[in-house]
Amino acid sequence: MPFDSIENVYSEKKPPGILKTIWQIFHTDILSMTGFYGVLCLVLLCIFGHLIAPYSADLVFENQILLPPSWSHNGSVSFFLGTDDRGRDILSRLLSGAAMTFGSALLVTCIAALLSLLTGALGGMSRGFTAFIMKHIFDTLFALPSLLIALLIVALSAPSLFNATLAVFLAILPRMTRTVYHLIRDELDKEYVITVRLDGASKLYILFSIILPNISATLVMELTRSLSMAILDISALGFLNLGAPFSSSEWGAMLGSSIHLLRVAPWAVFLPGILISISILLVNIVGDGLYRAINKSVH
Repeated sequence: MPFDSIENVYSEKKPPGILKTIWQIFHTDILSMTGFYGVLCLVLLCIFGHLIAPYSADLVFENQILLPPSWSHNGSVSFFLGTDDRGRDILSRLLSGAAMTFGSALLVTCIAALLSLLTGALGGMSRGFTAFIMKHIFDTLFALPSLLIALLIVALSAPSLFNATLAVFLAILPRMTRTVYHLIRDELDKEYVITVRLDGASKLYILFSIILPNISATLVMELTRSLSMAILDISALGFLNLGAPFSSSEWGAMLGSSIHLLRVAPWAVFLPGILISISILLVNIVGDGLYRAINKSVH
């Protein structure tokens, strides 16, 4: 038998990579995959929602005011989820508003995650007076609730979706930065990191090859928690008319502009509220699933 054939017969099977292992564990969890596909649908709605909407979000049907959903006795198939007090199709507004609520929250969370990772890593790997100052700055900013910070920022500027999104970004950034900072500081005090440092490893090697892989599960959990907070805060500001205007199709603004219709047309109030709740639930399910998958793959 040729030598290369013997080598092929007795060749050692390579173990799967860490990302493949995480996906295999995550893929076996039915609940996590349900949340994953739900979040994927929300992302697709952010991109294509306005294209698949049957009508324009601002199109008014003067003769179809407060029409109930299609399954109701007085409903119409042309307006599947009914209309609001101005005669606008609720389904079209919900589809178009996905980008304003979920899309804006996802965007600011991703940007805040990158900046917090850089800032938190810089503070966590630093020593002496710099580390002392950054620690107290992070602790002070973390003491303020994110929604309170967002309300203060919006109160000092004109209400708009952009200002609300900026306020939410500035509100969740300190929390995420403080989390990254303390995770890195805690890992630096552990024996295995001290051993690697005594062997002469550089700070960049310790950070990217040793610390970040071991705190990745907690970072993912914090990322999904921040995304849930961003969705809730953007919706809350819209509900209070401090974010997107009531005339827009942002889910929180739709909820706020229809609250007076609770007894007359409850579907106009419940539908955007249900979507906000489902979005937050799906994000948390995905976060929990990734947290468990990463921990199992590490062990």
